[in-house]
Amino acid sequence: MRIVLLCLLLISRVAFSQVDYVNPLMGTDSKGSLSTGNTYPSVSLPWGMNSWTPQTGERGDGWMYTYDADKIRGFKQTHQPSPWMNDYGQFSIMPVTGKSVSDEAERASWFSHKAEISQPYYYSVYLADHDVTAEMAPTERAAVLRFTFPETDSAFVVVDGSSVKIVPSENKIIGYSTQHTDDAPANFRNYFVIRFDKPFTFQEVRSTDADHASAIIGFKTAKGEKVSAFAASSFISHEQAELNLRETADFETVKSRARDTWNKELGRIKVEGGTVDQTRTFYSCLYRMMLFPRKFYEINAAGKIMHYSPYNGQVLPGYLFTDTGFWDTFRAVFPFFNLMYPSLNAKMQAGLVNAYKESGWLPEWASPGHRNSMIGSNSASVIADAYLKNGRGYDIATLYEAVLKNCNNEGPLNTGRKGVQYYNTLGYVPYDVNINENAARTLEYAYDDFCVYRLAKALHKPEADLFRKRAMNYKNLFDPSHKLMRGKNADGTFQSPFNPFKWGDAFTEGNSWHYTWSVFHDIKGLITLMGGKKQFTAMLDSVFVMPPLFEASYYGGNVIHEIREMQIMHMGQYAHGNQPIQHMIYLYNYAGEPWKTQYWVREVMDRLYSATPDGYCGDEDNGQTSAWYVFSAMGFYPVCPATDQYVLGAPLFKKIKLSLENGKQLVIVGRGNGRYVSKVSFNGSFYSKNWVSHQALMKGGVLQFDMSLVPSKGRGVRDEDAPYSLSGE
Repeated sequence: MRIVLLCLLLISRVAFSQVDYVNPLMGTDSKGSLSTGNTYPSVSLPWGMNSWTPQTGERGDGWMYTYDADKIRGFKQTHQPSPWMNDYGQFSIMPVTGKSVSDEAERASWFSHKAEISQPYYYSVYLADHDVTAEMAPTERAAVLRFTFPETDSAFVVVDGSSVKIVPSENKIIGYSTQHTDDAPANFRNYFVIRFDKPFTFQEVRSTDADHASAIIGFKTAKGEKVSAFAASSFISHEQAELNLRETADFETVKSRARDTWNKELGRIKVEGGTVDQTRTFYSCLYRMMLFPRKFYEINAAGKIMHYSPYNGQVLPGYLFTDTGFWDTFRAVFPFFNLMYPSLNAKMQAGLVNAYKESGWLPEWASPGHRNSMIGSNSASVIADAYLKNGRGYDIATLYEAVLKNCNNEGPLNTGRKGVQYYNTLGYVPYDVNINENAARTLEYAYDDFCVYRLAKALHKPEADLFRKRAMNYKNLFDPSHKLMRGKNADGTFQSPFNPFKWGDAFTEGNSWHYTWSVFHDIKGLITLMGGKKQFTAMLDSVFVMPPLFEASYYGGNVIHEIREMQIMHMGQYAHGNQPIQHMIYLYNYAGEPWKTQYWVREVMDRLYSATPDGYCGDEDNGQTSAWYVFSAMGFYPVCPATDQYVLGAPLFKKIKLSLENGKQLVIVGRGNGRYVSKVSFNGSFYSKNWVSHQALMKGGVLQFDMSLVPSKGRGVRDEDAPYSLSGE
C-alpha cells in the first residue's frame, strides 16, 4: 500500500509540473495577412541571450516557423522578437543523410507534428527524408543538439553562417554571423563555436555569396547512433563563445537543468481550480512573458559582466537587454516584472542606463540596437513605473536625464518625439504638418508626460509641474461632437472629413474608437469630457455592439492583419489583437460599473485565447498580449503604469499563489462559481475599492473574490471606489 501511495504521489508531482502545461506552439499558425500570435517555438531559458527553433521558412524569412509548414530546413539560433522586426546574428544547423547537400531547399525534410515534441526546455522532431531524429536543449548562451542517425556511411551535419571554418583536430566548427536588420556597427558579429562528440570523416566549406557560407562535416554512423553538437555563441569574440560553451554538459543533464529552471520561474505562480485548457493557456502565456527582453550581456573569464554594444560597437562592462518594443510592453510586461521580478527589472534599468550612455538616447524599440518602429517615448513609463514601485540599485539620476532628453527632443530611428516642437507649443501634434499618426503621438506623449511628472515628483525635481500640465494635453484632441479623439490642424480646427473607423492616418494601427481610451492616467477627466459616467459607459458599450467596420485607405487599401483580426473576432470594434485598446475593458471600474469589466474580461479570455497553434487573436508582441491574460486571470490589471494601482477584474482560477521575491506569499482566491464579483476581502477585511495597491500586494496575504453567476450592481459604484485619475489629485 505504501508503494502504491508513493507512486501516486510521484505521478501527482509530475502531473502538476508547471512547465508541462506550456505549449510553445501557441500562436505559430500565423502568416503576414493574419496573425494568431506570430510566434515561434522558442527553446531557451528565461530571458536567455539566444533562442533555438526549428526553421521551416526560407533563410531571411521572418516567419521562420509556421505550423502549417510540412518541411524543416534547419535548426536555428535566433534572436528574433517578431517577424516584423526579423532576425539578427542567426546561424543554423541541419543533419542530413545520403549526400552532402547544403542548399536549404534541397536538404529540407518532411516532418509531422505527430512526431514533434515542443517544450520550453526541449524540442524533438523526426526528419523523415533523412531518417534522423533531431533534439535540442538550451542554456542561457549555448545549447546541445543531438541527432540520432540511421546506419549509414553518409551522415552529415550542415552549419550555415556568414563565415565558417572547420577545425577537424578539435571536432569543431567555428564561424560568425553578420546578419542584421537596420543599422548596426560595422563590427557587429555573432561569433559561434560548435563542438561535436564524434570525429569527422568528411569536411567541406561552400560559399554561396559574400555573406553566406556552409560548413559540412560527415561521418559513418551505426543504427541509432547519437551524435551531439555543443553550440555556443558570443557577440564579443570567439574566445568568449568558448567560455560560454562551458555552460553545456551532456544532453540529458542540460535538458534536466533547463526543465528545472523553467519550473522554478513558472512555479512562482501556482494556479489551482481551473480547467486543463485554462491552466495550459495560463502557463503558455507566462512562458511567453519570460522570453523578452533577452539578456545581451555575457560573463568573461574574470567573472565580470560585459556586453558588446550594438549602439557604438564597443565591448563594455555592465548589463544590457534587448529585443523589446516599449510601445507594446510598457502596458503590462514591465509592470509584471515589477510585481514578480523586481531585481531582474533593476538589471534591465541598469541596461537602459548603458544604452543611453552608449547611444545618447533611450531605446523605444531595440533589436539589438535602436529600431525605426512605432511611436511614443514610452521608455518614460518603463523607468517611472520601476522606480515608483521601489526599484533601486541603478543610476536613476542618469535615467531621469535620459527621460528628459527623449521627451524634449526628436531623435534618430524613432527615439525621442517626432513633432515635439509642435507638441510643446500647441499642446498637440497637428494633423496637417506631414507628421503621421499625430493624434496617437499626442495621446501617448501626454501619458508619458504624466510618467515624467510622477518620477520628477518622487525625485523632487523642478520639472514636475511642467510635465503635470502637459499630461493634460490629451484634452486638446477631444471632439465633443463625436465624443472621440480626433486629429487637429495647426490652426486649431479638427481635421475633416472625420471617419472614426479609419485606421492609421491620425492613429497608429488602430482608429479613433481604439485610441480614444488612451488616457490611462486621467480616466476621470475623460469621463467629464464625455458628459459623465452614463455617457462614458455608453461609449464603452458601443465598442462591442458596433459592426467591425473599417477604412484602410491609409495603407493603400491593403487590409493589414490587425484590421482583419478585429473584423473576424465578432466583438464589434474591440481589437484585442493590438495593444491600444487592451486596457479599455477595465475602464468600467472608473464609472461605477465594474460588473461589465468582469463580463468582458472573461469573454476575452474564453473566446480569444487558447493553448493551440491559433491561440492568440493577433500578434503576441514580446509578452504583452500574454501579460494581459496572466494579469486578468489573477483578477487585476495595471491600467496605468507609474501609479501604485492595479484595477480589479475577476480571477479565473479558484486559487492562485504568488511567491513574491521578498519572501511574502500572495494568495488570490476565487470562491464560488460565476464570472461576477459579489464581494472582495483583503486579509479578512471587507474591501470596496475597484483597485488594489502594489504596496499592499507586496506585503502578501489573501485577496479573496466571492464569485457569482449574476452581476453585483451595488459593489464598487461609489466615486471613492474608482481607481486613480490625475484630475482627482
